[in-house]
Amino acid sequence: MRAVVQRVTSAAVRVDGDVVGEIGAGLLVLVGATHEDGPAQVELIARKVAELRILRGETSVVDAGAAVLVVSQFTLYADTRKGRRPTWNAAAPGPVAEPLVDAVVEALRARGLPVATGRFGADMAVELVNDGPVTILLEA
Repeated sequence: MRAVVQRVTSAAVRVDGDVVGEIGAGLLVLVGATHEDGPAQVELIARKVAELRILRGETSVVDAGAAVLVVSQFTLYADTRKGRRPTWNAAAPGPVAEPLVDAVVEALRARGLPVATGRFGADMAVELVNDGPVTILLEA
Protein backbone atom coordinates (compact mmCIF):
# COMPACT_ATOMS: atom_id res chain seq x y z
CA MET A 1 0.00 0.00 0.00
CA ARG A 2 1.22 3.49 -0.83
CA ALA A 3 0.00 6.88 0.25
CA VAL A 4 0.97 10.38 -0.76
CA VAL A 5 0.28 12.68 2.17
CA GLN A 6 0.00 16.42 1.59
CA ARG A 7 -0.44 19.03 4.29
CA VAL A 8 -3.19 21.36 3.08
CA THR A 9 -4.98 24.50 4.16
CA SER A 10 -7.98 23.19 2.16
CA ALA A 11 -8.82 20.39 -0.25
CA ALA A 12 -11.89 19.19 -2.14
CA VAL A 13 -12.90 16.46 -4.55
CA ARG A 14 -15.46 17.00 -7.29
CA VAL A 15 -17.23 14.40 -9.39
CA ASP A 16 -19.24 15.70 -12.34
CA GLY A 17 -18.92 19.21 -10.88
CA ASP A 18 -20.38 18.27 -7.48
CA VAL A 19 -18.28 18.36 -4.31
CA VAL A 20 -18.20 14.84 -2.84
CA GLY A 21 -15.52 15.46 -0.18
CA GLU A 22 -14.04 18.60 1.32
CA ILE A 23 -11.84 19.61 4.25
CA GLY A 24 -10.22 22.71 5.67
CA ALA A 25 -6.75 22.50 7.20
CA GLY A 26 -5.43 18.96 7.52
CA LEU A 27 -4.12 16.23 5.26
CA LEU A 28 -5.00 15.15 1.74
CA VAL A 29 -4.08 11.46 1.42
CA LEU A 30 -3.93 9.72 -1.95
CA VAL A 31 -4.06 5.94 -1.33
CA GLY A 32 -3.11 3.14 -3.70
CA ALA A 33 -3.30 -0.60 -3.07
CA THR A 34 -1.46 -3.53 -4.60
CA HIS A 35 -2.34 -7.22 -4.81
CA GLU A 36 -0.62 -8.33 -1.60
CA ASP A 37 -2.08 -5.66 0.69
CA GLY A 38 -4.24 -6.56 3.65
CA PRO A 39 -5.12 -5.53 7.22
CA ALA A 40 -1.50 -5.05 8.32
CA GLN A 41 -0.80 -2.55 5.53
CA VAL A 42 -4.10 -0.75 6.17
CA GLU A 43 -3.26 -0.35 9.86
CA LEU A 44 0.29 0.86 9.17
CA ILE A 45 -0.86 3.51 6.68
CA ALA A 46 -3.70 4.68 8.95
CA ARG A 47 -1.40 4.90 11.98
CA LYS A 48 1.25 6.84 10.07
CA VAL A 49 -1.29 9.27 8.59
CA ALA A 50 -2.87 9.87 12.00
CA GLU A 51 0.38 10.24 13.93
CA LEU A 52 2.79 11.96 11.52
CA ARG A 53 3.83 15.20 13.18
CA ILE A 54 3.75 17.30 10.01
CA LEU A 55 1.15 19.95 10.81
CA ARG A 56 2.25 23.38 11.97
CA GLY A 57 3.85 23.28 15.41
CA GLU A 58 5.00 19.70 14.76
CA THR A 59 1.59 18.26 15.59
CA SER A 60 -0.31 15.37 14.05
CA VAL A 61 -3.90 15.37 12.82
CA VAL A 62 -4.78 13.44 15.98
CA ASP A 63 -3.12 16.10 18.17
CA ALA A 64 -4.80 18.95 16.30
CA GLY A 65 -8.17 17.28 15.65
CA ALA A 66 -7.61 18.15 12.00
CA ALA A 67 -9.45 16.58 9.07
CA VAL A 68 -8.25 14.08 6.49
CA LEU A 69 -9.43 13.77 2.89
CA VAL A 70 -8.77 10.26 1.49
CA VAL A 71 -8.77 9.76 -2.28
CA SER A 72 -8.19 6.40 -3.98
CA GLN A 73 -5.29 6.59 -6.45
CA PHE A 74 -4.39 3.43 -8.37
CA THR A 75 -1.85 5.41 -10.42
CA LEU A 76 0.52 5.35 -7.42
CA TYR A 77 1.44 1.88 -8.69
CA ALA A 78 2.34 2.99 -12.21
CA ASP A 79 5.39 1.25 -13.63
CA THR A 80 7.29 3.64 -15.89
CA ARG A 81 10.58 1.76 -16.21
CA LYS A 82 10.00 0.79 -19.85
CA GLY A 83 8.77 2.94 -22.68
CA ARG A 84 6.58 6.01 -22.41
CA ARG A 85 3.28 4.40 -21.44
CA PRO A 86 2.87 3.37 -17.78
CA THR A 87 1.61 -0.08 -16.90
CA TRP A 88 -0.76 -0.64 -14.00
CA ASN A 89 -0.09 -4.34 -13.33
CA ALA A 90 1.00 -3.71 -9.73
CA ALA A 91 -2.22 -1.87 -8.85
CA ALA A 92 -4.88 -4.00 -7.21
CA PRO A 93 -8.10 -4.31 -9.22
CA GLY A 94 -11.15 -2.40 -7.97
CA PRO A 95 -12.80 -5.30 -6.11
CA VAL A 96 -9.57 -5.75 -4.10
CA ALA A 97 -8.54 -2.11 -3.75
CA GLU A 98 -11.87 -0.53 -2.81
CA PRO A 99 -12.33 -2.44 0.48
CA LEU A 100 -8.72 -1.66 1.40
CA VAL A 101 -9.15 2.07 0.82
CA ASP A 102 -12.44 1.94 2.74
CA ALA A 103 -10.61 0.18 5.59
CA VAL A 104 -8.04 3.00 5.74
CA VAL A 105 -10.91 5.50 6.04
CA GLU A 106 -12.54 3.47 8.82
CA ALA A 107 -9.23 3.06 10.67
CA LEU A 108 -8.75 6.85 10.62
CA ARG A 109 -12.33 7.44 11.79
CA ALA A 110 -11.79 4.90 14.59
CA ARG A 111 -9.03 7.23 15.82
CA GLY A 112 -11.62 10.00 16.13
CA LEU A 113 -10.59 11.88 13.00
CA PRO A 114 -13.04 13.65 10.71
CA VAL A 115 -12.52 11.98 7.33
CA ALA A 116 -13.94 13.01 3.95
CA THR A 117 -13.48 10.91 0.82
CA GLY A 118 -13.51 10.95 -2.91
CA ARG A 119 -15.58 8.44 -4.89
CA PHE A 120 -13.83 5.18 -5.72
CA GLY A 121 -13.45 4.59 -9.45
CA ALA A 122 -14.89 7.97 -10.44
CA ASP A 123 -13.21 10.55 -12.64
CA MET A 124 -12.37 13.01 -9.86
CA ALA A 125 -11.11 16.58 -9.88
CA VAL A 126 -8.99 17.13 -6.77
CA GLU A 127 -8.38 20.70 -5.64
CA LEU A 128 -5.90 21.52 -2.90
CA VAL A 129 -3.84 24.28 -1.40
CA ASN A 130 -0.63 22.57 -0.33
CA ASP A 131 0.64 24.12 2.88
CA GLY A 132 4.39 24.48 3.02
CA PRO A 133 4.47 22.68 0.64
CA VAL A 134 4.68 19.44 2.58
CA THR A 135 4.33 16.20 0.62
CA ILE A 136 5.38 12.79 1.98
CA LEU A 137 5.32 9.31 0.45
CA LEU A 138 4.36 6.42 2.74
CA GLU A 139 4.81 2.75 1.85
CA ALA A 140 3.58 -0.25 3.81
